[in-house]
Formats: sequence, structure tokens, C-alpha cells
Amino acid sequence: MALLESGRKAPKSGVVKSLVVFVHGYGADGNDLLSLGDPLAEHMPDTVFYAPNAPNKCQMNPAGFEWFPIPRMDGSTEEAAQAGMDEASILLDDWLSETMKAEGVTGAQTMLVGFSQGTMISLHVGPRRSEALAGIVGFSGRLLQPEALGDVQSKPPILLIHGDVDDVVPPVSMPEAAEALTGVGFEVFTHVSKGTGHGIAPDGLGLALQFMIEKFGKAAA
Repeated sequence: MALLESGRKAPKSGVVKSLVVFVHGYGADGNDLLSLGDPLAEHMPDTVFYAPNAPNKCQMNPAGFEWFPIPRMDGSTEEAAQAGMDEASILLDDWLSETMKAEGVTGAQTMLVGFSQGTMISLHVGPRRSEALAGIVGFSGRLLQPEALGDVQSKPPILLIHGDVDDVVPPVSMPEAAEALTGVGFEVFTHVSKGTGHGIAPDGLGLALQFMIEKFGKAAA
């Protein structure tokens, strides 16, 4: 069994019809995003929310976790970063399969919602699953290895949201990702949160909610 520690927020209705997985950023943990399930649950009562911790303690913040090292921040090598990415991708993919099975949901009933480094690994893992997910929401991230998009196995719809004053991940990362993804046939939606730095603003969260309701609705139809 793929062991990633994870928080779980039960569906408000008590009945699971969809699954949202929050994928946290570098130096954070699952609890950092799981609280987003509270406002979302008011509009998605049949959704169960999970937020796993990344597999490794963060080198820059031992109180948090990282999916993979970041050389420009922690002095690691590019080889170590790639190895960490590969390992974490396998762990997240396996954990996702087991969680979906445990909750009794399909890919069409499952959504990944990433922030920063969580967006990066979500955009890598999600499209490489054979069964397409309902969608992927990515806040404040970027697309790693756009040259490797030829090995994707599915093309879930994607919503990318980025603050225009983000000083951690450059805002230009969003259109660059969108261009690469649409270039190989993905349906991609984008939104710029005005005056927002490296974070999730109310307008972005509201759009993410609309996106999730729409895509889950298509699965239920």
C-alpha cells in the first residue's frame, strides 16, 4: 500500500459521489489546504476532500513537506530534483488509486487541486493516468517537462489560476503551461487573479468551485 499520510474531510451529506484531492506546495502540508473543503462543501455536499502530505520533509522548512527538492532554493542537484519528482509521482499516483478505490469513485468523479509545487506534480501525474480525471485545478504553479507531454495517457480539462504579482512562481508560467497543454490537445482554462501574490484569492477559489461543479455534473449526467 502506498503510504502518504492524509487528512480527510467527510462529505457534508454523508454520501460520497465525488472526490477532491488537494495537493500542497513546497514546505507546507495537507492541512494547509484541507480547510478549503469547508467553504466548498456548502456547494458540493456529496464531495469527500483529502489532502495528503508529500513524502519527504522539506529541506528548507522541516516542519513542512516537499514533493521534490528545488535546486535554486535548497542547493540540491538537478539529478536529485528529478529523482524526487519521479519517486513522488509514483507515490501520489498509487495513493490516488487506493483512495479512489476506498471511496468507491471513478476517475470522472475525481479532481486534483494543486497549489504551487502541488500544481506541478498534479499536472505531471494526472494526465499520465489511463482513466481520465474529472479535471485538474492548478493554482500558482507551472508545467514541468513540457517536452514530455507526448507520453500522457489521458487529457482531463485543466483550470490554471495565477496571481499577477506572484514573486515565487512567475505569472508567465501560466500562459506558458497553457500553450504547451493546448498544443497537444488539452482543454485549458486560465484566470489571472489581479493584485494577488503567491496564494489563492477568493475570485480564484470561486472559479475553481464553478469548474468542479460543472465537471462533476457532467460525470453524474
